[in-house]
Amino acid sequence: MKEKVTALLLAASLPGHFAPAWAETVEEPAGYRMEGYHAPVPATLRGAKVVTTGQAEALWRGGEVVFLDTMAHTPKPADLPAGTIWREPGRKDIPGSLWLANVGYGALPPETEAYYRKALEKASRGAKDKALLFYCMTDCWMSWNAARRAIEWGYSAVLWYPPGADGWEKAKLPLNENRPYILEN
Repeated sequence: MKEKVTALLLAASLPGHFAPAWAETVEEPAGYRMEGYHAPVPATLRGAKVVTTGQAEALWRGGEVVFLDTMAHTPKPADLPAGTIWREPGRKDIPGSLWLANVGYGALPPETEAYYRKALEKASRGAKDKALLFYCMTDCWMSWNAARRAIEWGYSAVLWYPPGADGWEKAKLPLNENRPYILEN
């Protein structure tokens, strides 16, 4: 499995594919990013393989990698006046992705951490060496934090795609409307 993912990454590294366009001057923090999540991100993530759009596309087409969208989700406000129409916001992301909403904050409430752990367990089918690709949008720390957390929990085939759904769309690759992933018992 790892060999197939490595081969796809090598093939995607050939000339003609997009070069990284994210900020190379941002240093990796010692811990999680705790605020200002929409800001330039580092070019690296210790313990992860950083991928370009061309590499992400090759992995997506190969079908062996789990794509995880970590964009935050705005829930219906609890204090919404009666009779107000609420339109649940959707998200356009990479087809086949699991949208693990709100798992990229620097500090996770216990229920969000439990959800995230269970979602990763299910997505990886219990294999900590399953290739998992994390993304959000360009200049978004949510995917960086979420990928870092997965590494800390022992996942060893973590891929990080900094351009996110924005970079995917810019490359004229398909997007699908998605809703946050709900764990089923």
